Amino acid sequence: MNAKPNETSFQPDNSHQLRNAFGQFATGVTAIVTRDQAGGLVGLTVNSFTSVSLDPPLILWNLRQGARSYRAFKACDYFVINVLASDQIEVARKFSAPHADRFAGMSWVPSPVSSLPIFAGVSAWFECKALNSYDAGDHTIFVAEVCGFSHAKRPPLLFHAGAFVQSHPSQTI
Repeated sequence: MNAKPNETSFQPDNSHQLRNAFGQFATGVTAIVTRDQAGGLVGLTVNSFTSVSLDPPLILWNLRQGARSYRAFKACDYFVINVLASDQIEVARKFSAPHADRFAGMSWVPSPVSSLPIFAGVSAWFECKALNSYDAGDHTIFVAEVCGFSHAKRPPLLFHAGAFVQSHPSQTI
């Protein structure tokens, strides 16, 4: 199916209301990291991460094309997705706001393949090889293959209605 967006159905003055409606879908919170072409670390907070396939193991996430880190992610071969734990709100804030060095004071170990940061205390991490990217409106969708991962029994940090929400250990129902 190759449908095109209906350009007449959306009114620009409704964009704030649309953003609020999108915000009703709670998501997890990640800090995604890579290196720029000069070798410097680049990272940002992202809540658009999702799994795509188990065979092969694929994920996707998206990034606004005007983001300062866009060029680094568009050109990278690898990136690491750190799924933030409930107690990592400050990490999420640090990586979502302008900071001269977002990695200062961060405790991390290098990932197995690309030596990118895996943050201490995360709920899970995924080291990914970039495969494809697709322009979609003012964002680009990145698809990658998982080449390494791990997880811990730590409740995740959530994002809902424009705010971070701390989750608690879940109970099986």
